[in-house]
Amino acid sequence: MSVPSILVLAAAEAKPDVFSQVLETKGVVLAVLIILVLLSIACWFIIGVKAFSIGRAIRHSRKFVTAFRSATRLAELYQLSQQLPPSPARDMFRAGYEELDLLLREREGRSARPTGDGPAAAPKNATAGFENIERSLEQAASNANAKLEKSVSFLATVGSAAPFIGLFGTVWGIMNAFGDIDKTKPILETVTPHIAEALVATAIGLLAAIPAVMAYNWLVARLKSLDAQLRDFSADYLNILRRHFF
Repeated sequence: MSVPSILVLAAAEAKPDVFSQVLETKGVVLAVLIILVLLSIACWFIIGVKAFSIGRAIRHSRKFVTAFRSATRLAELYQLSQQLPPSPARDMFRAGYEELDLLLREREGRSARPTGDGPAAAPKNATAGFENIERSLEQAASNANAKLEKSVSFLATVGSAAPFIGLFGTVWGIMNAFGDIDKTKPILETVTPHIAEALVATAIGLLAAIPAVMAYNWLVARLKSLDAQLRDFSADYLNILRRHFF
């Protein structure tokens, strides 16, 4: 074997393996790496669950709005809604119709709520009754949005905090690297492998943060699209009720 080949082979053998050193990491740097890995796994789980649930809510709400706009009688649509898949739009319709049905039964004398100023008291006039329906729609939409938004903010938290957690691990690793300097050996031989090991913490922090931020922005955009869809549906629904019943 020639001398250059021997030198290349020796250099390859002497080259530090960063990932094997990471596996041998101990102390604070190891704790930082474990935290970042767990945060990344949690983020991907939330991304998958929320992408599925929000997408399903949008599809099913769009399907129900189509059925709503093609319906000729609200009572028939209310019966049909029991067979349709759950969606924010369906829940809004059912909440509004149940309040409307209660008002109609009170008008016809088939039901009566006590008078008073509490939330369970009968409305004093048609305007108050219409406001009750409007409020029930808003509550149903708010409940649906709150359920879909749950845990989405965790992605934003990870996106903003993960780089700093990784940077903390890097700084701590560099401090340990300088603390382990051996005066009998070249400084690059003792410091460089530890610095490379410490920089992995920053890299993993960025790998955890970048998908979290991108997914958060995408999911928020999807939620805003659903909210706009529900607002349009609520406006159409209230206009129909005002035209026929108030």
